[in-house]
Amino acid sequence: MQEIKKNIYWCGIRDWGLGVFHGHELSTHRGSSYNSYLIKDKKTVLIDTVWDPYKEKFVEDLEKNVGLKNIDAIVINHVEPDHGGSLGLLMDRIPETPIYCTKNGAEIIKKYFGKDWNFNIVKTGDYLELGEYKLNFVEMQMLHWPDSLLEYVDGARLVISNDAFGQHYCGTSLFNDETDECELYQEAIKYFANILGPFKPLITRKIEQISAMNLDIDMIAPSHGVIWRKNPAQILERYLEWSDLSYNEGYAVIIYDTMYNSTKDMAEAIAGGLEEEGMKFKIFNAATKDRSDLNVEIFKANAVILGSCTVNNSVLRPTASLLDEIKGLKVKNKLAFGFGSYGWSGEAHKIISQKLEESGLTICAEPFGVKYKPTSEEIEKCIEIGKNIAKQLKG
Repeated sequence: MQEIKKNIYWCGIRDWGLGVFHGHELSTHRGSSYNSYLIKDKKTVLIDTVWDPYKEKFVEDLEKNVGLKNIDAIVINHVEPDHGGSLGLLMDRIPETPIYCTKNGAEIIKKYFGKDWNFNIVKTGDYLELGEYKLNFVEMQMLHWPDSLLEYVDGARLVISNDAFGQHYCGTSLFNDETDECELYQEAIKYFANILGPFKPLITRKIEQISAMNLDIDMIAPSHGVIWRKNPAQILERYLEWSDLSYNEGYAVIIYDTMYNSTKDMAEAIAGGLEEEGMKFKIFNAATKDRSDLNVEIFKANAVILGSCTVNNSVLRPTASLLDEIKGLKVKNKLAFGFGSYGWSGEAHKIISQKLEESGLTICAEPFGVKYKPTSEEIEKCIEIGKNIAKQLKG
């Protein structure tokens, strides 16, 4: 346990070896943490638990440092197993302890654990008096689950925010001011792009709602990664910036998938056209670039230029899954273009263009395909396409 405020403690788990999360959907190159918090006041309250592979250690540490019988209440901000997974073992030891959660939270807990414990349903505006401190509850529905909840600890100027404002990151410290800022923001934007990106309008409204409450905040403690102790408003400002539907960092991203380098040659020619017009760009191979990192590049780009050769009347597998990812993450307000090579049927570039348009991107040129290997004239055509896209981006 580590004290983060007077009589408020971090009691979570740091998982340095975590490499993938959400099954194998999300890469976590720098590990993660499962942040649980304990408030020792006239009432002792535990806020969230940890992922169930660590439940024995978590419960043993609580017994050693607090005494399970001394816990007066448990707050579950979010039931997903990386936060609520240890609840079953904990409640086996202290089954009468009241659990504070949202209505959706209670329903999900019952589904996960098959138990009807002593639930106390809370909503925005409700509070729990602890003594010196008071927990003010704020519902965070769909950020990123239906049960999500946040607390403002009145008297401590502390926000316990669950998934919002977090990162999958094990840094050198629990606190942002003692952590490599470049690493921290790489992981913060990756977390946002891959997990919270689909909920941008909700995030904007929720931050505006919290701001209207005029809370005095000097620390934000999420459920993954570091605690924002120095200038915690910075992460609120960045979330508002990232939630802007037109957010981009002023470069085009070219992503290709290839068998024998014909589509790669097209990608590099398009890049040449962008460069001639002074447009910044990045190029990635969809089959070899980490998917979670690629989602970040798409999130930051102002144009998505995507190519694949044709196979079995469709696109290569990494491109197919990437197109699904773009749709699922609700990527919007970017220019888009589809290209590719083919041997005989030639559908890939058209499929890419159609799916990008269906996802809500703006198609800026007719899809372009070449047979077998691009000729010098077709390479020139790719260069011209790149130049034209650059001109559109520059307005």
